[in-house]
Amino acid sequence: MKSLFDKVSHSTSKIVTRHYSTSFSLGISFLHQSFRQPIYNIYGFVRLADEIVDSFHDFDKATMLEEFTKETFLSIERKISTNPILNSFQEVVNTYQIDHALIAAFLRSMKMDLVKKEYTEEGYKEYILGSAEVVGLMCLQVFTEGNRQVYEQLKPQAMSLGSAFQKINFLRDLNADFVGMGRMYFPGLNMEQLDETVKAQIEEDIEKDFNDGLVGIKKLPKKARLGVYVAYIYYRSLFNKIKSVKAHHILQERVRIPNPQKVMLFAGSYVRNSLNLL
Repeated sequence: MKSLFDKVSHSTSKIVTRHYSTSFSLGISFLHQSFRQPIYNIYGFVRLADEIVDSFHDFDKATMLEEFTKETFLSIERKISTNPILNSFQEVVNTYQIDHALIAAFLRSMKMDLVKKEYTEEGYKEYILGSAEVVGLMCLQVFTEGNRQVYEQLKPQAMSLGSAFQKINFLRDLNADFVGMGRMYFPGLNMEQLDETVKAQIEEDIEKDFNDGLVGIKKLPKKARLGVYVAYIYYRSLFNKIKSVKAHHILQERVRIPNPQKVMLFAGSYVRNSLNLL
């Protein structure tokens, strides 16, 4: 009975999301109920691809990613996969007519993680487009429910928001990426060059993306606005904390938001949204 397998597939995507990202899971819970499972399905797919390139060090990651890519598009074509994560993902892709070019761009960025260790300005932009901006656009296609006019209107802001989130992740994970993976995403930068001036320049770039992203959040359909705003507030708080610490601290320790503080942030977001104070 396929309906039972679909239910198991949905549960799998939800479990993956909750185990890998407490913050993102809480954000999803503030979306309208009709959007929650589709976003779980997208996150499960993104997370699984990311795990292949970031975690499976004792295995042939290149072959695994190639097989995963082929199975992804085959599952979309067939409208089924024996892989529960891909079965969930193909469902949301086919239901909301998610652009296959977005999926291809995301998988290209995952492939870049297998070979690239340092980035030029062009490569940096390409990686952010594929690893973050297109994921935001996949979600936006769900949120706009087939309204192409609204999607096109909000597309630039959704890309800016995804870009801001990814750049903050780069700053937060700078030490882990460089020491653990040998990666440096910021173009032309090495660990010795990150001083207060360079850090401020990176933060200024993120601030611009954040401001553009907030403009788009305010224009989102009501069913999606609160959940996306919660994610914005979490990342804004993380960003503010990163800005408040010295560059050398970023190089030594991962900046975090404690769980009790996250709960307070999310509660405040709910109140501001309810009072139309965004």
